[in-house]
Amino acid sequence: MRHGKKFNHLGRKTAHRKSMFANMACSLIEHKRINTTVAKAKALRQFIEPLITKSKVDTTHNRRVVFSYLRNKFMVTELFKEVSVKVADRPGGYVRIIKLGNRQGDNAPMAMIELVDYNTTYNPNNKAKKKTTRRGKTKKVEETIETKVDSKETN
Repeated sequence: MRHGKKFNHLGRKTAHRKSMFANMACSLIEHKRINTTVAKAKALRQFIEPLITKSKVDTTHNRRVVFSYLRNKFMVTELFKEVSVKVADRPGGYVRIIKLGNRQGDNAPMAMIELVDYNTTYNPNNKAKKKTTRRGKTKKVEETIETKVDSKETN
């Protein structure tokens, strides 16, 4: 039965799972991007997003709460100084999970989890993409037809 199963236990005891999440979260904060399995990435997202939200308000209490989860004072400092500044205006969704395919050895589904604001490939310099529609192309065709008609009338 699955009564009260709110999250993926990942086949580990509680202490092992908490230590694993603390290590993975520290690696993610340090390197801004890590490769892992899809299940661990989804579980890590639930673990780290509340910590990033707490890091937006730099108080002693929030630092102690985050330290109780991460257990690494250098990563807590980096989270509060660097990461929280970058995500200050974002209301949530601080990490992105990109599926990579299956692992060679055991065919486990792999994923890359990364901090969204540190990836410049998807949105360089936070520039919004120009919205293109199919209607825009017809205007160009109509303009060229009008210019051709105008040029014939003048001849």
